[in-house]
Formats: sequence, structure tokens, C-alpha cells
Amino acid sequence: MKKLLLSIFVMSVVLFTGCKEEEDENKNQFEVVVNDFKGEIPSGDVITLDASNAYKLTGALVVKSGATLTIPAGTVIEATSTTASDIQVRYIAVERGGKIYVNGTSTKPVVMTSETKAASSWGGLVICGDAKTNVGTDVSAEVSGLLYGGNNNADNSGSLTYLRVEYSGYKYSDTKEFNGVSLFGVGSGTKFEYIVSYKGGDDGIEFFGGAVNGKYLVSIDSEDDGIDFADGWSGTGEYWYVKNASKSAIEGSNNGDDGAATPMTTASVKNVTLYIMGEKPWYFKEGAGKQTIDNVVIGGLTNTAKAPYFYTDSDDSDAAARISANDIKVTNVLFYNIGNIDKAVSELTVGENASATGAGNGINKPSWVSDALNTVGNGVYVID
Repeated sequence: MKKLLLSIFVMSVVLFTGCKEEEDENKNQFEVVVNDFKGEIPSGDVITLDASNAYKLTGALVVKSGATLTIPAGTVIEATSTTASDIQVRYIAVERGGKIYVNGTSTKPVVMTSETKAASSWGGLVICGDAKTNVGTDVSAEVSGLLYGGNNNADNSGSLTYLRVEYSGYKYSDTKEFNGVSLFGVGSGTKFEYIVSYKGGDDGIEFFGGAVNGKYLVSIDSEDDGIDFADGWSGTGEYWYVKNASKSAIEGSNNGDDGAATPMTTASVKNVTLYIMGEKPWYFKEGAGKQTIDNVVIGGLTNTAKAPYFYTDSDDSDAAARISANDIKVTNVLFYNIGNIDKAVSELTVGENASATGAGNGINKPSWVSDALNTVGNGVYVID
């Protein structure tokens, strides 16, 4: 009798546990439709995608505050093409207080791409956080319209590793367009590593304030700047590889309305390769802020460009003040194929080192860019 009662008890626990797990799985309000992937994931929902599915992004997908989206290794999300009868912009955004986990691996990255294989075909990825900026709090993001900014520099918006974003940069107007990945007030609690932007219609990756660190970042064939940081970004960048940026390879700003605004951009960027760009390799803009730059391989500026490799506008008095105060330090730079172009504006001292390795392998593909992360399609590579 005791054995029978014990067996009944064990079976009851198993049944109860099974029902509870099923209830947990079914409590989400958001319905994932693989071929019509869009909408708002509401607070409390925990959504995990299935890498065996090919998700068709047919509009805006927004992870609301209090919601979580997990994207497992090998998942592909493809934005469908807009039409005359369907003009909804396709993009993925995370609201302040929401979380995204992009769990790609070196052999199975997560890919966010477009049905149309051309720059500006869809929006890209936007993440909004609660960290400090010098443009205020409760600021509306340039794209998505979500609010960002606060006082928590340690804010956590999730974790993103081994992600490739392709053909993004949808353009609303000349002053309003998406990047590959846009980080608005994202905090240092967020992991952001092994991220590639390929053929974006605007900047590849841009930091709008916040304190998130960016490690192992690649921007290729962006139609504006390669990697951009501004608005009081206070973070560390390590191992950045930028190639074929139409404008500046790196644009580092403080504030477009007030170059001396605080909290001031305070960036530490090291182990960087910048190769082939249309205008300025490193542009200290809009006050520049404080920048510490080390171990850079830089070259391939187009012959028509006349600006120095490390450049600031002659009328940018706030950037000049930062240079004068020794708040901008540039060390261990290897200039490659620079022709007759000046290395830096006359006020700035650049320490050179013929042994600098940049992102790890000079102007060539770094070893940390895995084959899977580098392969877009048959015979098409991010870094060729």
C-alpha cells in the first residue's frame, strides 16, 4: 500500500510539473508567425525563436519593456521587400527595459538580412537603454521613435554575440535613416561582441550615448560612416575592423548642438584597422569629447580626399579645446599607403609604430572573424 501511494504521489508530481511547463510555454500573449514575423512582444512575454525556421520579417518587430526575445545560434531573419500596397518599414527594435539575447556562435552566427540584396532594403536593429547621454533623458530615438536615456550606466539590455546584419539602412529622409545596429543609451550590462554590419545604407554601427562596450566589431561597405559614436558615449571599443566606408571610417562626436555638453563622450578605442574610405579615416566631430586611441592600422584613403587622416573641422573650437587639453591621445599608429595626405591636423600629436597590428592582422581579415561570420553567400564574403 505504501509503495502504491508513493507511486501515485510521484505520478502526480510529474503530471503537475508537465502541466506547469505547458502553462508557462503558453502564457505568452505574442504569437510568433514564421512567415509574418512582426508586431509587439508585450511585457512579461519570453519568446524564444527556433533556428530550424526561416523567419520572414514583414514589418516592425518591437520587444517592449519587460519582454524578452531570445534568438538561438544559426537563426536567419529575412526582411521581405516592401511594395506599393505594403510600405511598412521592416526593422527590429528593443524598447528601454526590454531584453534581447542573440546567441550566435562562431560556426552558427545569427543573420538578419533582406530579401532584396541591396543597401537600405530594410531598417536594421535598434536597441534603446536607460544609460546616460548628453542629449537628455526620455529622448525619442531617431528611428523607431522609442524613448531612451536615463541614469543607469550599468543598464542591461541583454547579450548579442556573433550577429551579422546585412543590407540595412532604410532611409526616411536625408536626416532620418537606420544604421546596421543603433545603440541608443545602452548600458554596460549589455554584451555586444562579434557583430558585423554588411552593406548598410547609413552607418554600420552607431553608439548614441550610453556606456555599452563594443568588442570585435566589423563594418563593411557602409554608405556613410563605418562606426560612429556620439552624445556622451562612455565605453571601450576593442578590435574594430572597418573597410570601404563611403565617408568616415570612424566618426567620434560629443554633441551636435553643444560640443562641450556633459556627460562628455569618453571613449577608449584600441586595436583598430581602418582601410579604404571615401573621406576621413578618423573624424573628431562636434566637440569630439575625450578619446584615447591605441594600436591602429590605417590607410587606403581615396586619392581625391584631402583631409588629414586624423581630422577635425577648423571651426570646431570645442574639439580644438579637447586636443589642446590633451584629452585626445593617439598612439601606436601604422600608416599604410597614405600618399601625400597629412597624417593629422597640426595641433594633434600622433605616436607612430611600424609594428602596430590594428585589429589583429593589419589590413587583412583578422583571425577572430570566423568563416561562418564572414560568409554571406556562395563566393560572397564580408571581408574578401
